[in-house]
Amino acid sequence: MPSNRIEVAAIVGSLRQHSVNRSLFRTSMLVAPERMHMYEVPIDRLPFYNEDLERQSDPPPVADFKASLARADAVLIFTPEYSYSIPGVLKNALDWASRPSGRSVMKRKPLAMLGASIGRSGTMRAQLHLRQICVQLGAIPLPAPEVYVTFAEGKFNSLGELTDQTSLDQTKQLLSNLVEWVEVLGKLRKSTS
Repeated sequence: MPSNRIEVAAIVGSLRQHSVNRSLFRTSMLVAPERMHMYEVPIDRLPFYNEDLERQSDPPPVADFKASLARADAVLIFTPEYSYSIPGVLKNALDWASRPSGRSVMKRKPLAMLGASIGRSGTMRAQLHLRQICVQLGAIPLPAPEVYVTFAEGKFNSLGELTDQTSLDQTKQLLSNLVEWVEVLGKLRKSTS
């Protein structure tokens, strides 16, 4: 394992075990650059965000979630598109990540996103909305490439592996660019501190 390994926290915005976005996550793990270590940060056990809960201190699943994000060099979000936006379960996770106000665990964190959809938009609108949410989180989204896997049901094999070459190439490019993004932002931080 390379000594300059980059830790990437992956959030899958679908709760289905065999969703196309979970398959996209699995494929990404297989094609990630050698320097990248990707691990999933589960969101299925997070309670609905409630300020009353937060005032008592973060519930254990929330504390674990935040700790997993805090130790990462970057965050990678795999999002479906529900009703022209991100799923409620993903928004809930990001709401927890944004707290306490002004001290988001994702502040200044490099972030990349991609998504797969059975429709023709391929999560384009969801990712646009996610980029808007990143402003409040203080995360710094990777500008390009934008990866939208359209008509996804026909682009994965029975093992859940992405077989569409164009989508696969774009995914590999995004992961490679994320490594560079982490390095660029790290150098900027050092030069301004």
